[in-house]
Amino acid sequence: MLTISRLSREEAEVLVEGAVAKSNAMNIPMCIAVCDESGHLIAFDRMDGGKVSSISIAIDKAFTGAVARKGTHVYNQLCQPGQPTFGIHVTNGGHFSIIGGGLPVTVDGTIVGGVGISSGTAIEDQEVAEAAVAYFYEKTGYSA
Repeated sequence: MLTISRLSREEAEVLVEGAVAKSNAMNIPMCIAVCDESGHLIAFDRMDGGKVSSISIAIDKAFTGAVARKGTHVYNQLCQPGQPTFGIHVTNGGHFSIIGGGLPVTVDGTIVGGVGISSGTAIEDQEVAEAAVAYFYEKTGYSA
């Protein structure tokens, strides 16, 4: 029997709240997705002005962060010709993202979900994702 740890809806909303705060501070409306440890969507927010094309990208980034257990920016570096994970971006029905802005969410060393951000540059998306995770730990009192 397995015991699974996963984000609750309320905890997912804390991540969204943190991402919205950082997005507002940067004056960049984002699409924000939060999924559980299996990559299934829990919460989504498209801020006013968030790009329509970024909806599925944010969801794919959250999926990748959770199920691949690394930030999407890491896979961008590893998914070059001749590198060990070249071609991984075309797996999982095309939902595996290698664009910065997706991170796993861990609690006490266990992956409990993922967060994905899209509408800015990959660097801006990454910054918002990192801020969302930091806000999550601050507000919940959990540790990575």
